[in-house]
Amino acid sequence: MTLTQWFIFFLIVQVVHFAGTWKLYEAAGRKRWEAAVPVYNAIVLMKIINRPPWWTILLFVPIVNLIMFPVVWVETLRSFGKNSTSDTLLGIFTLGLYIYYVNYTQPLNHIPDRELRAKSKAGDTLSSLLFAVVVATVVHTYIMQPFTIPTSSLEKSLLIGDFLFVSKFHYGARTPSTTVALPMVHDTIPVINKRSYLFKPQLPNFRFPGFEKIEKNDIVVFNWPVDTVERFFVPGPRVNKPVDKKSNYVKRCVGTPGDSLSIVDGDVVINGKKLVLPERARPQTAYYVTFDGKTPIDFEYVLGNLDVTDKAGFISDRRDTLLISAMTERGAEQLRKVPGVVSVTKNNEKKGVSPTVVFPKGYTNWTIDNYGPIYIPEQGKTVALNRQSLPFYKKIISEYEGHDLKVNGDEIRIDGKVATSYTFGQNYYWMMGDNRHNSEDSRYWGFVPENHVVGKPVFIWMSLDPNKKGFDKIRWERVFTTVGGDGEPVSYFKFFLIALGFYFVANFFIKKKKAAQE
Repeated sequence: MTLTQWFIFFLIVQVVHFAGTWKLYEAAGRKRWEAAVPVYNAIVLMKIINRPPWWTILLFVPIVNLIMFPVVWVETLRSFGKNSTSDTLLGIFTLGLYIYYVNYTQPLNHIPDRELRAKSKAGDTLSSLLFAVVVATVVHTYIMQPFTIPTSSLEKSLLIGDFLFVSKFHYGARTPSTTVALPMVHDTIPVINKRSYLFKPQLPNFRFPGFEKIEKNDIVVFNWPVDTVERFFVPGPRVNKPVDKKSNYVKRCVGTPGDSLSIVDGDVVINGKKLVLPERARPQTAYYVTFDGKTPIDFEYVLGNLDVTDKAGFISDRRDTLLISAMTERGAEQLRKVPGVVSVTKNNEKKGVSPTVVFPKGYTNWTIDNYGPIYIPEQGKTVALNRQSLPFYKKIISEYEGHDLKVNGDEIRIDGKVATSYTFGQNYYWMMGDNRHNSEDSRYWGFVPENHVVGKPVFIWMSLDPNKKGFDKIRWERVFTTVGGDGEPVSYFKFFLIALGFYFVANFFIKKKKAAQE
């Protein structure tokens, strides 16, 4: 929906509200016109139902308002003596229209100082649960979201089984574009595996100001731009998901708006200079390892010492060449010193003579190890459009920025007009995994639009090794560590336990002192 359509919808809601509540306002000692003034009518209504004015804000928070509207309907009915279970159910299941019936047909007796506490234990539990859901939804949507590392694309930097807190406010919290969805779940309802949202209506993209911009080498969580699958690994029809319901990915940003990016023999080059990764980054690539065939080698022991966690296997029955799919450069240096190892060579795929599968698929001879140069689009900047450049920006124009794009031979039309250039409407980023040969990233599907950015991982609160059992599963050295920063990660878990111990001890003595005074 466009802004104009949303404005019209908002006005219709105000008319519906006025028509169904103006007599209630008068019965509560307010003026009739107060039911008709947008936003102000909600503030007045909060006074009528004896609830704090800040509840008005929650009525305009996407997802949260789906919980708040039924609450306000029920509270309105109870403020006029409609306390029965049938009144409550009618208020909810008629989407508040039962208030029309009360407004026009029932004697209206406003109860200004009614008891706000629930009269039953079940009611009290429900009220507490609703409050908890509202608070959790606000935190989850605008402040901090839990996230789990599912794949090895950032292995050695972030591990499979790391449980993260992702900050929404560092880059600016994004309001949900999907207005009707279950709170605190993503695109699928757990257990029943059904879609958790409705496609319409959709809000325009909006992001609150952030505390910092995305910089090169930042690890970023974002919505996978080309996500069109209903469920991973399950065949099915294409699904055009709303932006905020596309699958969450986590990668390292290696290219920011305005950059010229290349990959040369596996190294990222930005504006002609090799990108220097932070100290905590542990980039990995595939290596071929050859042996002399005479010296016995315990491969399991050697690879275990090198902390090789991805697959490795011989490339032929001769068993003289091993392909390790992911290993750090430091590991490769150590492996070269092992007796019986003849060579350790990085798997470096050179540019070919025919089109390859990397972005834009079928138009270049680039590979994942030797790629580019490619321009990272910057908001407000203009590029020339022709048959050679269009494949790089086609998806941006037609999908990410919503224009009507048509190509007829050499003629390119955007929104019905012939176009020889295009000016970008938002910033774009280039995201890659540190596990270079085991990461589906921008090299395969292109740019990440700014409106797809979810947040910044800041803290690892738990880390579980999927290959171990019991308490051995817990990677204690990673618990309560920061994602960014210099040097090796330091666990703050022991400091947390010490602080927790102090809290319980202090709380014990405070209670004991109060008891003695009484």
